[in-house]
Amino acid sequence: MRLAAQYSHNNGLSEISRRHASLLAELHDSIICAEISAPKSGRYTMKDELFDLSVDLGEELGRQLSTRGWTKLTIGCDSPSISYLGGRKAEQHFPVEFREVDFVKYGLGVEVQFGKPSLPVCSACAKMTIFHNLGHIDCGIEIVPVKALALEMSSGVSYFEQFVWDLRQRGVADIDIPVLILGIDA
Repeated sequence: MRLAAQYSHNNGLSEISRRHASLLAELHDSIICAEISAPKSGRYTMKDELFDLSVDLGEELGRQLSTRGWTKLTIGCDSPSISYLGGRKAEQHFPVEFREVDFVKYGLGVEVQFGKPSLPVCSACAKMTIFHNLGHIDCGIEIVPVKALALEMSSGVSYFEQFVWDLRQRGVADIDIPVLILGIDA
């Protein structure tokens, strides 16, 4: 894999470079070291039974980060019933709910958005802020494919160019933390 693009949201690049320069270098090294083999068909699609690029890229990058001491952070969350209308009562046995960040190390959170159909902008603007407010991270990095690579993945994968457009249209809110968006290509 290679780093193909980057976008700094709310001074993400300067803040991460200032606070976490060694972790940013470690992350760049992990991206470069994450290698995968091309499928026999020459294209990376869900139809290729032997190869799913989004899964393989995510797993390989995860292996690279895990060996360097990055860990997944999961927190439990409850579902408050105080907003129910009409006397509705909370279910007795809700499934355990949680939120997680793919990788955290020394206050830097990293989300790897390969194969996730959700909007990464929600992660950057909501999840990263929540984990910051709970004292787990001070900055975040979102890793997404660039459009050319996303076209080789399963349908519904968000991509760098789309993500940056969403952030630019949204703007920076006073609760946003510094986030760096990295666009990856094969």
